[in-house]
Amino acid sequence: MEHIYPIKTKVSKEQREKMLQQKATLIWFTGLSGSGKSTLAVQLEAQLHDLGFKTYLLDGDNIRAGLNKDLSFAEDGRIENIRRIGEVSKLLLDAGVIVLSAFISPFQADRDQVKSIVGEENYIEIFVDTPIEVCEQRDVKGLYKKARAGEVKNFTGIDSPYEAPRNPDVIIPTHTLSIDESITLLLKYITPRITPS
Repeated sequence: MEHIYPIKTKVSKEQREKMLQQKATLIWFTGLSGSGKSTLAVQLEAQLHDLGFKTYLLDGDNIRAGLNKDLSFAEDGRIENIRRIGEVSKLLLDAGVIVLSAFISPFQADRDQVKSIVGEENYIEIFVDTPIEVCEQRDVKGLYKKARAGEVKNFTGIDSPYEAPRNPDVIIPTHTLSIDESITLLLKYITPRITPS
């Protein structure tokens, strides 16, 4: 962009990672509303913290309440929402932090863009694969009921599509695995990726 000259700092991402003794990584949870993304992300962050990792959790509702409160839930607003999360994640990764992001992120192209923003080597995709029938039964926020009644528009799984990840790193079926089983599976995959060699 014209007249934009990003500065270069004297402290590199690699130096920050060395100080923190970890590999900065974005752990991206995707899945339908009610699938268990936030529940898993919160629990995983707590476990990683207990193991001595420096983390930060970005969650859909928290971001929509602040940084992205100006965006709609129409397709263009949802695309921009995910793009901004990718950019925020990139900043946190540059700080050497392990980022956990829990977003429906229904479109493959948007998840691919995030991966491109942060670098494929810094990106772990977790598909919280829970059937919509189970998510509707849970209906933690009452949103499926409102969507079925026409009170909420562009709701993923009802009147807006969800594109399942083509090749996620980990698939977590929360309708068949307990939270403890899910976290054990996640830690087994993630811990070697975020631990310096």
